[in-house]
Amino acid sequence: MMAMVLGTALTALSPALVNAATCAEAGPAVADLSRYCTACWRNARLPIDTWDDCTQEVLCRLLRTVPMEAWEQTLRLESEEHRELVRAIDAVKKRTQRAKRWSSQSLDLVPDGQDSRRRDRDEERAAVRRAAREVLTDRQQRIVQLSLDGWTVQEIGQKLELPPERVSDEKYKAVHKLRDRLAV
Repeated sequence: MMAMVLGTALTALSPALVNAATCAEAGPAVADLSRYCTACWRNARLPIDTWDDCTQEVLCRLLRTVPMEAWEQTLRLESEEHRELVRAIDAVKKRTQRAKRWSSQSLDLVPDGQDSRRRDRDEERAAVRRAAREVLTDRQQRIVQLSLDGWTVQEIGQKLELPPERVSDEKYKAVHKLRDRLAV
């Protein structure tokens, strides 16, 4: 695996920049970087099947920003090379975490756990609306609707040109009528 990563990373460089001495020096550094990246991917809880690709991408990014002769410095804290390594790892990690996960199964076949709860809630709301039309006056329906929309008693009173006490009383009566009707 390491030879493949090193080979891929080295092919990204132009042949004039790569010589045998540079390749020999980079070998141990690539092994160390690979182990370091593996620990990073494990700690970031990335899917294990993406680790090799992520490591390869980090090495390619390092090839663009850090000369191969300085790769030994990448694991030394407080060095500019280490900062470049951390930047590369962070960028690859974030890209991988944001990547869309594809499933081999059709989404139509996967049950939606929220679907039954949503259906139940919609049915309950429809029952409340039917009961409201049957047992509440138009004013009470309007007060309840505005209250559900987040209006305060004072705001409802101003809108309907009623004293807040009257709005509160109508709301109280409406809630009790609905409770009796729905047997809650």
